[in-house]
Amino acid sequence: MKMTDEPFEAFHLHGAARKSHWLITCDHASNIVPPCVGGGSLGLSDAEMQRHIAFDVGAAGVTRALADALNAPAVLSNFSRMVIDPNRGLDDPTLLMKLYDGTVIPANRTADEVEKARRVEAFHAPYHSALADLAARQDDTVIIAIHSFTPRLNGRSPRPWHIGILHQFDDRLSDPLLDLLRDEDDLYVGDNEPYAGHLPGDSVDRHALQMGRANALIELRSDLIETPDQQVAWANRLAPILTQALIQMEDVDA
Repeated sequence: MKMTDEPFEAFHLHGAARKSHWLITCDHASNIVPPCVGGGSLGLSDAEMQRHIAFDVGAAGVTRALADALNAPAVLSNFSRMVIDPNRGLDDPTLLMKLYDGTVIPANRTADEVEKARRVEAFHAPYHSALADLAARQDDTVIIAIHSFTPRLNGRSPRPWHIGILHQFDDRLSDPLLDLLRDEDDLYVGDNEPYAGHLPGDSVDRHALQMGRANALIELRSDLIETPDQQVAWANRLAPILTQALIQMEDVDA
């Protein structure tokens, strides 16, 4: 597909002027298909564009509310993961998806390497540049990546977790965070569930792990954060827990 000169902002900054060691990110915040990629829905129905295949349901609202609760900046994508996935490395075969959770993406079926490169330049690269700039403003930046997961995927068994913490080799923050969440009597907490760790080249790997920054990737079950009230409630619940986890991490490091 031919790119046009019509301007499109690939990311949205929330509270960008705030000075904080926290940086909240949302890779899959939007289901928007920019005009320069045909606009609309990539050939998908409106119902499909409201599913998790297009974006992380509820994650954007949690991200903004959590940034407010922590008085921190946030960066959110402004394009659907079906356009190009900002949470994938450039060598990842799922960077531009043609089939996801049983749904064929019509406008991506014939997308070649040239088209993929155009989308990377127009959307993926600016988003990561903005994220990198925000992260570099503080020497002690802590990255919290907000995602959501569907209660069921590919017809498999229901996913029971309310929240999952994904982590890999840097567990400085995730370990105390998991302990504190497990102390919450009403939560079913996943440790590297419903997914395991991170992918090489993904956002946390690129901006946190490779840079030595403390981090946690938080997965919330999407049916628990469908409404603005639910999103704010989860953010207000997570903010003091994250703050306490950071204090515990710093005590260990001291």
